[in-house]
Amino acid sequence: MTVQVKTTIQSLNLAVVPGEEKYVARVLRHEIDPCAVQDIVAIAEKIGVTPGFKKVIDYFKVAQNETPAGFEVKLEIAPDKVLRADLVRNISYDKNGVLRPTNVLFSADSANPYEVAPIKGLLANLTCNPGIIYDLFINNPEANVGNKFKTRDEVMAEIGNILGPGCDISVELNDPFGASDAEILEEAAKFKEMLSEYRVVIKVPHTGPVNKDNVGELLTGDKRFSRNCRTVSTADALRGHNLALMLHEHGYRVNFTLMFEPYQTALALQAKPYFINSFIRHRLIQTQKMETLLRRYRQESDRSHLVELRKLMIGADYFTKNEDNVDLLSVKDLAEQLVAYRMYNESEGSDGLDGVRHNLRVMRQCNLDDTRLIICSMEGEANYPDIDKLLASDEFVDMAGRVVITAEPNYLAQFTSTNQVISYQRRFYERCQWYELGLILPRRTHCENCYRM
Repeated sequence: MTVQVKTTIQSLNLAVVPGEEKYVARVLRHEIDPCAVQDIVAIAEKIGVTPGFKKVIDYFKVAQNETPAGFEVKLEIAPDKVLRADLVRNISYDKNGVLRPTNVLFSADSANPYEVAPIKGLLANLTCNPGIIYDLFINNPEANVGNKFKTRDEVMAEIGNILGPGCDISVELNDPFGASDAEILEEAAKFKEMLSEYRVVIKVPHTGPVNKDNVGELLTGDKRFSRNCRTVSTADALRGHNLALMLHEHGYRVNFTLMFEPYQTALALQAKPYFINSFIRHRLIQTQKMETLLRRYRQESDRSHLVELRKLMIGADYFTKNEDNVDLLSVKDLAEQLVAYRMYNESEGSDGLDGVRHNLRVMRQCNLDDTRLIICSMEGEANYPDIDKLLASDEFVDMAGRVVITAEPNYLAQFTSTNQVISYQRRFYERCQWYELGLILPRRTHCENCYRM
């Protein structure tokens, strides 16, 4: 018979460093490895906390004898023979240094405080950008009830208050192209002051061929871009990478975003990001449309399908506005290459998750233990269930702790419900109604278990 012995810091019976009693009381119930007890008591004479521990507690002001969510309790024996507790940022942890229920974490794409509030207890991260804040909330009278919120700062401050200490908040740079490094650091510092150094994550985009001189093309006229996505200068394409490295050097965690193809992964990791991303929705939809048109062309040899394919690929920025007469066979060749690369006609990519699989395999080999993958841009009935299956598979079960699934709150919410939820609720309340009337409900032996609730 194996006996599971739980050992806590309190069981060490160490004297507390004078003046640190209220801080130490917050970790006395923290469990430690029983095998480490003998080594600890052989060296440590007292117990205390680090300056960082005090700073976290003093900032978040959580309930007495608790540590805030979003922090891992770590112990170290200092040269003065004091066992000191530290609080290290780790969104895998709930309050009091207890791991969250699952290794997979959840995030929300929203800047609507009313929408965030019902899901706040389930989130480890929130991502938002100016478009989400202004278009979907501030300037949307149905969402911004009574026009209560008028500025980005007001919205971010409210969301920070709702989410509490355990949730990271990824905020996007206003201008990653024209702003100087100094201006970007000033913007980041403003968000750090608002949300705290512990929660703020700066979103930095891949920049491709876009730069400060041509970004205006995306905002004026027909908003079409004149440069092909594959025609990049080294400086332009690596602008985002270098911004991420610069912010990392200044102590910021970076959410390196706009990742659509697997080949972006390894170079993105060189920028030492805290988050990388797999965008899956639009990429899968485009692949499905390309394969449909290619198949029709193969079956019918009708060039009108290639004309439609060219229109599709120009609209999706594979070709520029100046390439509306690009050779149809060139269009066909590129589309075939993309469909093949994405392995759409194979089990690896038929669900649109070939990029996710690739990202996880590369991350398994990388030397950035804190980097996580955000799986984002989902819709439809299959995306989330397919991701759920993938992360439960034998190949990727070890990587589940490196994944954050993010979507609009209502998209995630639909996967808490099934048809049987309604059926069972109907039976339950039918039973309750009969009892309230003092009647005996006819026995339904075939579903008796329905009533054992």
